[in-house]
Amino acid sequence: MSTPSFSVPSREQVSPANQAIFDHMQSAFGMVPNLYATFALHENALADYLSLQNRKSTLTAKEREVINLVVSQVNDCKYCVPAHTAVAKMHGFTDEQILAIRRADATFDSKVDALAKFVKETAVNRGRPSQKALDNFFEAGYDQPALIDVMIVIGDKIISNYLHNITQIPVDWPAAPNL
Repeated sequence: MSTPSFSVPSREQVSPANQAIFDHMQSAFGMVPNLYATFALHENALADYLSLQNRKSTLTAKEREVINLVVSQVNDCKYCVPAHTAVAKMHGFTDEQILAIRRADATFDSKVDALAKFVKETAVNRGRPSQKALDNFFEAGYDQPALIDVMIVIGDKIISNYLHNITQIPVDWPAAPNL
């Protein structure tokens, strides 16, 4: 049996519920990102994924972008690195800061640095960061609820990274610099 080739579905090719989500994204962002459209190949997956992404969190939008950038870099996701580079810029990070975050060497801010290093170790070591990274995470001001939120964002990002790494759907974001 051969592997199916993946293509990005159009609005007309998805369920009515997903069409409504597409319409909302189109009006809010001026586009339906290809990766979100790919989730819509399944009747419920797009809404489920958006619920996960948009859940209440102790983390700021900027902190979530730190996690998204680091995990996407670890997973070498050719879609999510550029997407989150663009979103991180919208949240006020500079080009230099984004590169530093992707390397998990964000010395421009000690709290961001502790988060980036913790996330990288957690992602690289499959949920087993060093005690030093965990201690630095808590010493930077994070608490146990924040730890849970970080794990959820890591899981969220792994889902989208892996989906793109498997499907290789076209990237519809400006290119991000290589590290």
